Amino acid sequence: MVRPTDDKRATSAVQSVYAHEPAIFLDWKTIPENKIPRSKQGMKTTFLTLLILLSVSVAFSEDFKTLAGKEYKNATVSRVEPDGIVLTSKAGVSKVYFTELPKDVQERYGYDAQKAGDYSAQQSAGFEQARKQQEEASRQKTEASQKASQYNAEQANRRNAIQTLQARYEDLRRQEDNLLLQIGEAKKPGPTYRGGAKNQTVRHYPNPQASQLPLLQSHLKDIRHDKDQVRKQLEKAQR
Repeated sequence: MVRPTDDKRATSAVQSVYAHEPAIFLDWKTIPENKIPRSKQGMKTTFLTLLILLSVSVAFSEDFKTLAGKEYKNATVSRVEPDGIVLTSKAGVSKVYFTELPKDVQERYGYDAQKAGDYSAQQSAGFEQARKQQEEASRQKTEASQKASQYNAEQANRRNAIQTLQARYEDLRRQEDNLLLQIGEAKKPGPTYRGGAKNQTVRHYPNPQASQLPLLQSHLKDIRHDKDQVRKQLEKAQR
């Protein structure tokens, strides 16, 4: 049961909370008869209890003004931190530090300079650590991107080198085949004709390409050497 002195304190607290709110009226006609207190003291106690319960669930807005003159109209204190309060208003969410607010507001929300300093130091340390972690993550991301770009460039160069060697090898192979055909033609006997007694003997004219045979064979040797070198380079590039 609430004592008279407690009633005064409760009434004072409720009046302080509801100073800027519309008055609340209770219509006893809407309350069942068996629920109406029988004594004046009981009625008063019930009334104060209802007001206190209502005050717990209702958030009030008020105006805040900093020492620098900045105003926050119809703002609600959504969170109290050791170094300031977080206000929510139509303009959004803002944090106002206690050092920016008047002394009465500081006292109302339990400002302690020592606790605020410790809290700010912890916050700064946390921010610094987060900043370093972000920088490290950014550095690693940049490094990974550079490595990926370098790898892609190396792979592209490797593919181009392989394609160039393959094209060179195919060209040398065609030159080799062409020289083999020319050498084969140069080794053949020249055109035939019949001579001797009664033209019964088949004879050959000199092959005009025969004189090119040494040069063709030397060229073939060079082509085969180059072809062998390109083949080795290609095998190495494809590993």
